[in-house]
Amino acid sequence: MGNSTPGPRQRPHLPTTESAVTAVREVAEEYRLEVTVTDDIGADVTSRRTSAGAFAVLDPDGSLPHEAFVELGGDPAVTVQLFPEDDAKITVDGVEFADVPRDAVPAFLRSVHGGLAHVKTRFFPPGQWLVVPLPGDETYKELILGGALSPWLARRIR
Repeated sequence: MGNSTPGPRQRPHLPTTESAVTAVREVAEEYRLEVTVTDDIGADVTSRRTSAGAFAVLDPDGSLPHEAFVELGGDPAVTVQLFPEDDAKITVDGVEFADVPRDAVPAFLRSVHGGLAHVKTRFFPPGQWLVVPLPGDETYKELILGGALSPWLARRIR
């Protein structure tokens, strides 16, 4: 249900999972957040490597895929799963944003922790969405499932 409106590319390219982890650490440092990183390296342990043979560590092209799971401390609860395929899944207080381009992850986190992210509500049809605006007119929007808002989400209602 993700909605992304592409805008002009005004962010640095993050060519590897490791470069994205470094960028996430920099954002965490800016906002004084604790960071925990778990790395999965090799086709036999990364989550999306179904094309690799049983017990294969390398991809068919000989590369070593790297995936990372990053937990950021603080409020809201944020996790980032960085995939070798140049995308990420970001979860903010239980709201999942799948297929976020890896290059957009630092801007996404700055929007969340910088106070730009907000909750949009609608009475008919009823629904609540977490909206995360990024520079360059790019916006990510996800439906908040379950009905109950966390305290952080409730404070972001517009």
